[in-house]
Amino acid sequence: MTAAGLPLVFTLPVAAMILLPPVRHSTPLLWSFLAVVAALGAWHAVLTTRASGRGRALTVTPDIRPQHYVQACAQGSVLLYWGWYWREVYSSAHLLAAQLLFAYAFDTLLSWSRRDWYRLGFSVFPVIFSINLFLWFKPDWFYLQFLMIAAAFAGKELIQWGKEGRRVHVFNPSALPLAIFSLVLLLTGTTDLTWGREIATTLNRPFHIYALIFLIGLPGQLLFGVSSMTMAAVVSTYAFSLAYFALTGTYYFIDAHIPVAVFLGMHLLFTDPSTSPRSELGRIVFGMCYALSVVALYGVLGSLGAPTFYDKLLAVPIINVTIQGIDRVVRSGALKWIDPARLAPRVTGRGRRLGYMAVWTIIFVMMSAMQAVGDSHRGRWIPFWQRACAEARLNGCRQLGVLTSAYCTNGSGWACNEYGVLLQPQLRPQLAATAFGRACNLGFDAGCRNLELAAIEDPVRAPPELSDYLIVLREGKASVKERSPRQLYARACRQGFADGCERVREPPNVFP
Repeated sequence: MTAAGLPLVFTLPVAAMILLPPVRHSTPLLWSFLAVVAALGAWHAVLTTRASGRGRALTVTPDIRPQHYVQACAQGSVLLYWGWYWREVYSSAHLLAAQLLFAYAFDTLLSWSRRDWYRLGFSVFPVIFSINLFLWFKPDWFYLQFLMIAAAFAGKELIQWGKEGRRVHVFNPSALPLAIFSLVLLLTGTTDLTWGREIATTLNRPFHIYALIFLIGLPGQLLFGVSSMTMAAVVSTYAFSLAYFALTGTYYFIDAHIPVAVFLGMHLLFTDPSTSPRSELGRIVFGMCYALSVVALYGVLGSLGAPTFYDKLLAVPIINVTIQGIDRVVRSGALKWIDPARLAPRVTGRGRRLGYMAVWTIIFVMMSAMQAVGDSHRGRWIPFWQRACAEARLNGCRQLGVLTSAYCTNGSGWACNEYGVLLQPQLRPQLAATAFGRACNLGFDAGCRNLELAAIEDPVRAPPELSDYLIVLREGKASVKERSPRQLYARACRQGFADGCERVREPPNVFP
């Protein structure tokens, strides 16, 4: 069918969004929308005028593919669930819609600029959803979000190579702009223009988020056979984390064996079947390469004092380039003895994919039982880091300071006092005095005593109060709420607070 006006179908709603109060009342955001509408309108006018003059018929071909709508459903489920715990996601729904409309208009115009037809389907959704699960710009800088989307579809259309007799895109469409913009943000020190930090941390708020990610990834794994990549990436990262813990006594990723944002990337970012190896062993190697890149980048970024959440974003385009080489190497005679394709060679297609899914499910259940993934992890508990600091383990005191400082900011007088104690008043007197002062202002008596005795060598310490436990007993989720004193002390005991264990052994009638 001829549909030269299709881009306007997507552009006009973007223009209408200018009337929305969040857009109209933000001058930078308003100009971003105006610029986008003007650019798309001008491009469409020039394109259709030239096509008409040359007798070209611009057409649209329906192209509905399972890999697009299945992936979009999985990503959309994460967005909806995550948004319930971080309402900025819901508040930005109009911006997400604008990105989808812009992407359709841009993709249509770019395709028609190179050929007479455009394939209309759901391919835009997984690209936009994937980008927004990992990085988006704040409203004052939202024009950069549109540029990132334009880079995604330009890369998909313009950067291609021959693969098994077909011309296909080289890079994962969403991963390429994520990597490019992440690198620019790092080099310019402008991460605060984005919600990047908040995305990485708030993804940890929803309960059972690891289980959700695992479950919504299963349909795609069944249809496209990417279980081996995800499984290899997760297991490799977990194995490294265990080895690191055995050597240092602390956790490499601080509060988890595998951070939830990394776990999400291992399911919904690098697993595009079009930009992955074709061989079974190649996909396993590909998953291991992604895991090792995350581990290496986390260490490098941390040592440079840069935001570490970029660890899962930077390397995907690089390993995309290696996929044909990986396939050639693993198909060589030297590696055939470890090729899983040799196992049950008569089992093919969906049956083989089900086999990988079964193995991955068993591994995930075992990892969940061992708290390798899930809502509870010792790396989120203050007593663990207190012991690590006392025993001079790697990063023990540093992470203890991060936790106590954060809980102090959240209103725990006990945490403020502990932060002051950690600072050692004779070494960091001003910072310690500030911490003790905040503890005192919050009603924690030990902080007041330490503030009065500024030159003390052994600061006064005291166990947390019930109001402190409501703040510091969180395990990566929301603050503890509506718990009886006995429940609070029991939970404190489980986390390693000696005071909690002592109190929970008291007779029940001492609790109101």
